[in-house]
Amino acid sequence: MVKELTDTTFEEATKTGVTLTDFWATWCGPCRMQSPVVEELDEEMNDKVSFGKVDVDQNKQVASEFGIMSIPTLLIKKDGQVVDTLVGYHPKEQIKSKLEQYI
Repeated sequence: MVKELTDTTFEEATKTGVTLTDFWATWCGPCRMQSPVVEELDEEMNDKVSFGKVDVDQNKQVASEFGIMSIPTLLIKKDGQVVDTLVGYHPKEQIKSKLEQYI
């Protein structure tokens, strides 16, 4: 299950291993399309990658810290360092391919 992350839990949740965080909002149409894709990847890859999501309306601090200007934005970190960013909707295979580069 994809974890709901907040301004206070984000850093701890993404400091080790490979993590993908979905920055989204309830009113965002492309975000609603991206969310099920992230859920599927979580089911397939949760032993190798940690998945989280941040509602940008509720957690402005972390969104601002990473310069999130458009949503959905998928932020990939490895051992706490940002290694890749995907902006806009992306199909499952494309995201999976990106993640496999860092595992």
